Amino acid sequence: MRIYLAGPEVFLPDPLDMGAAKKAICARHGMVGVFPLDAPAPAPMPSGPSDWRRIHAANETHIQGCDALVANLSPFRGVAADPGTVFELGYMRGLGRPVFGYTHAPEDYLARMAPVSQAGDPWRDAEGLEIENFGLAENLMLEGAIAASGGVMLRAANRLNWTDLSLFEQCIRVMRQRLVGEV
Repeated sequence: MRIYLAGPEVFLPDPLDMGAAKKAICARHGMVGVFPLDAPAPAPMPSGPSDWRRIHAANETHIQGCDALVANLSPFRGVAADPGTVFELGYMRGLGRPVFGYTHAPEDYLARMAPVSQAGDPWRDAEGLEIENFGLAENLMLEGAIAASGGVMLRAANRLNWTDLSLFEQCIRVMRQRLVGEV
């Protein structure tokens, strides 16, 4: 089973080391991890210099070649998940394949948004815009997609750093049990 490993780890100072560590965890659990920075399978790629279009095409090719996806939805450069990771999760869900997620942030989405007021219901931010309050770790569409695909969304009990792979491994174990029926 091939698993696309979505997440902002590609921006770490040592992304290839992180990719190798995640792929090793997948291998221990009988799965093949596919990291976004892996060389893409032969497929039509935009011609010209290596730029953002080639990265996008390569990652879509990776996703199309995988059976499921696990996404690191930890807040990235703000209070919510990395938008590229969110796209990848939605793309895989659009293909009708299972998606799983985890976050290193223990707080609900609402708590991370630092609401300014709750003059009645709903909660509002500094600009007066409504903030979701469903007790979820992320936007309802992400958690809804995960649940609808048969996946799970795991949340750390305490804040974890970017290089901590304990929750990722737990997610891989749950994924294997749900998709293969083995632990």
